[in-house]
Amino acid sequence: MSNAVVHADSHGQAHAAHHPALQHHFDTMGQQKEAAVIGMWVFLLTEILFFGGLFMAYMLYRTWYFDAFAEASRSLDIFWGALNTAVLIASSLTMAMAVRCAQVNKRMATVNWLILTMILGAVFLGVKVIEYSDKFEHHHVPGLNYKWAAEHPSTALGAGAPAPVAGAGHAEPAAAAAPHRELSLSPEQLQLTTQIYFSLYFTMTGLHALHMIIGIGLMSVITWMAWKGKFDAEYYTPVEMSGLYWHFVDIVWIFLFPLLYLVERP
Repeated sequence: MSNAVVHADSHGQAHAAHHPALQHHFDTMGQQKEAAVIGMWVFLLTEILFFGGLFMAYMLYRTWYFDAFAEASRSLDIFWGALNTAVLIASSLTMAMAVRCAQVNKRMATVNWLILTMILGAVFLGVKVIEYSDKFEHHHVPGLNYKWAAEHPSTALGAGAPAPVAGAGHAEPAAAAAPHRELSLSPEQLQLTTQIYFSLYFTMTGLHALHMIIGIGLMSVITWMAWKGKFDAEYYTPVEMSGLYWHFVDIVWIFLFPLLYLVERP
């Protein structure tokens, strides 16, 4: 009985060794997939550490200059942010469908779902171009040409509001408790602190968009491989690993959207 098991295992390994996708340094297809999964998760952990530092910087400055962050956030168009959120959620669905079709060896369905995923990714990037163009037009890009207080006089210190404390970035407690408070920030303070918000906005969304561009390039290669019939029910690891990367990028946006667009929205 034991000899039969050994023979079956040996036969299975021999069969797996004949799969064209099996690399020479792996014994079985299962071992090769396990190594790929571990490698992808290690990579994603480094990405979490990378974005985690940016999130910590955001939380720190938002705590210090909450009023300025709230005012700057209101200049973003929530429609575009919500649209991009819906687009990325839909792209996660199409990516999951592509992985499933690869698992059951449906070549053309895999190709079609991957193409749809890339189209949705391109729509996301197109919306970001619209948003970035608006920020350039209104001089909300941090730098020498940055303008805020002059274009938003209602956010400056109003009549009857408490005088600002030198070097402070917070509203006075009395103003904060009012139902319709006026900010205790001078135009100069708003010019400085809203620029911090937009520095984080462009850094975080720009890096996210860069990951999306890389993801579309990766999907292009995977789609070409699927078109050539490189995947089957036994070997679909590249599709699955690409899906993990794509879902990670989508999850990052799920955090960016409320942090950047929904700051104290009435």
